[in-house]
Amino acid sequence: MSEVASTSSTGTPADPAPTGTQAKKVVVRFRSTGNAPILKKSVYKISSAQRFQALIVFLRKELGYKASEPLFVYVNSAFSPAPDEIVFNLARCFGLDGQLTINYATTPAWG
Repeated sequence: MSEVASTSSTGTPADPAPTGTQAKKVVVRFRSTGNAPILKKSVYKISSAQRFQALIVFLRKELGYKASEPLFVYVNSAFSPAPDEIVFNLARCFGLDGQLTINYATTPAWG
């Protein structure tokens, strides 16, 4: 059984990601896994129109990690989304209690 996105009469998605001034904020909770350093502040609000890559870049900056240092990032301790995935879609599909939980580790933790 496959899921089909609902569309409006114009053929566009009924619930598109907000853009520009319409962009809402998403509450993101970062949780360290394994021997990854713990952030001093673990909850942030980011624009829902951002791509997941922007979230990874932000996390690297907060941790002081260079691009060459390994960092594995997961949603809800389950999977690693594509870097071009929109944060709005991740929050809508996988957010719990109004928050998107992002786990990070220095070594692979989940498949």
